[in-house]
Amino acid sequence: MGAWALLLPLLVATARAQVCAVSNNIFEVQENTIQSGPLAHVDVPTGQQVTLGSSSTPFAFRIQGTELFLNVTPDYEENTLLEAHLECKSGNTVVTQLRVIVFVLDVNDNPPKFPFELRVEDVPEDSKVNTTVIPETELEAQDPDKDDVLFYTLQEVTPGAGSFFSLLGTNLPALRLDRPLDFYKWQSMSLLLLVRDTQEENAQPSHTATATLVLDVRPADLRPPWFLPCAYSDLYVCINAEYQGAVPTGHRLPAPLVLHPGPIYAVDGDRGINQRVLYSIVTGQDDGTFAIGADSGNLTMTRSVPSPKTFTLLVKGEQSDGARYSVTWVTIEARSATGSVPQFLQSRYYGTVARNSAVGVEVRNAASPSLPLRVWAQDPDFPDLNSAITYRITNNTNFRMDGEIVRTAAQLTQEGVSYAEVEAMNTVTAGTARSVLEIQVLEPQGPAPTAGPTESQAEDRRFSVVDMAALGGVLGALLLLALIALVILGHKQFGRRLKCCSGKALDHQALTFDNQAFSDPHEANWAPAPRASPGPTRAGPPEPPEPAPQEASGSAAAGPAPGAPEAARDGGSPAAVRSILTKERRPDEGGYKAVWFGEDIGAEADVVVLNAPAPDAARAPDSGSEHSGDGDDEDGEPGGSSTYV
Repeated sequence: MGAWALLLPLLVATARAQVCAVSNNIFEVQENTIQSGPLAHVDVPTGQQVTLGSSSTPFAFRIQGTELFLNVTPDYEENTLLEAHLECKSGNTVVTQLRVIVFVLDVNDNPPKFPFELRVEDVPEDSKVNTTVIPETELEAQDPDKDDVLFYTLQEVTPGAGSFFSLLGTNLPALRLDRPLDFYKWQSMSLLLLVRDTQEENAQPSHTATATLVLDVRPADLRPPWFLPCAYSDLYVCINAEYQGAVPTGHRLPAPLVLHPGPIYAVDGDRGINQRVLYSIVTGQDDGTFAIGADSGNLTMTRSVPSPKTFTLLVKGEQSDGARYSVTWVTIEARSATGSVPQFLQSRYYGTVARNSAVGVEVRNAASPSLPLRVWAQDPDFPDLNSAITYRITNNTNFRMDGEIVRTAAQLTQEGVSYAEVEAMNTVTAGTARSVLEIQVLEPQGPAPTAGPTESQAEDRRFSVVDMAALGGVLGALLLLALIALVILGHKQFGRRLKCCSGKALDHQALTFDNQAFSDPHEANWAPAPRASPGPTRAGPPEPPEPAPQEASGSAAAGPAPGAPEAARDGGSPAAVRSILTKERRPDEGGYKAVWFGEDIGAEADVVVLNAPAPDAARAPDSGSEHSGDGDDEDGEPGGSSTYV
């Protein structure tokens, strides 16, 4: 027994030496980790070899010699466990089988993902508050990482949309309605749904995903039909219009009645639904005098009313689906039409027509020549009788009425203005009214118009806007060229004089009043007027004038003539003064007259004869004044050879 105890460890060691073995057969590896070294070492007895069995995870392992390597980068989402089956063989005989297991550990390496990128949801306008609009199962995102907890937030894209909707919880992405909807204010709202796989935004690693929610508010049938125009209305309520009208007794009007404030007309109060409205008369007539169009709402007469009477009709407007309706009152007054007269909209109508126009040509509207002259009257008491009004011209055979349009009744050969009286008569009430036509016969710009032109022919006779613009451009260019030519000719003719008379020239040279047009080549010397100053000086206070003879006192006025122009140029006078040079002189005169006028008509005028020739000084008294003419006396000139007026 003792010997066996000694031999047992030796036998075990010998047995182990005859089989394959590994130091560890269970491993844990994080996904996405690359194993560069051997995963395990296999002890292989002499004379045996180790191989991978067919039940190993495909392509996951490889054996090099006696080393077991991980052949792939593990991915938890593909395989959570990798298994290697090792077979030790002696020849073709399998001596030992070993199993090595690798557990792949999950890491946060995948972002969450929504099942949609854009979700459009219709939400009824009348949805109750706190209603779940979209359940959690339709909004939650999926994350391949098994241990990840997803956190959701809602961000508004449409301003204000966040006040209508919210999520049930951070980890419960069900969408809830928080306040009542209003189709007329919020017809569509957009929200951004965001999910994150970490609770903290700055955690690493962290992944997010987003999806867009579009919530279209679907209008609900909340409002009945509205009769227009509403007496008061907002987006939610309308105080229905009530209609009034009048019909003549003893007459059945064939056309729909004209009512105030307008025809019977109703619309669905829910404009987003806009159901068709059907009309009917509920009460108010026992004899069926009136009928209403179910679709149009037009109120018509089925028979005449023999005597004055007031009808109060209750009219209903009902949605075509029968869900809602509303009613209103229609008051029709039947009264006698005797004495009712039409009224013209204008007391006078203005028209134009081309001379030599053929018979039957339309008279054009003077304010809008492209339109025919149209007169129109209406019955203020019975608007329905406007169609019964006829028109005629009573006092001018050159024109006639064609309905409401004025036409020529004869060829007009003379230019000028023609007047005509037009009469409107209501054939039902026999009431009449009159107005005046003022028609101007103009010289035609083209061929005289013929009777009965079609609209396209009328268009052909009129110049287009492009034609008129082209003509205006040509005329404007010609006018500009003419003005330029006038400026050039004026500069050549009067340029030197304008230069001599300019203020700049007067500052650099002595002021002279010689007119070369009156220079006498035989008169070498010219003597200045006795009171003329040698140059332009500022005029001082006026000196008292010398007494003038009685013969010239009626036309002469005293004033310092030489200083007048200079005073005007220096601004010394309260009224601007301009110089007018006259070329009139008598054959026996020497020199000429310069006259300064004030801007006002009533200003005094100074007339000075300047530069009278010295040899003819004795003849100066004969010169007279421009205003005295032949009636001046030779002894009436103060100061020798110059006359002051």
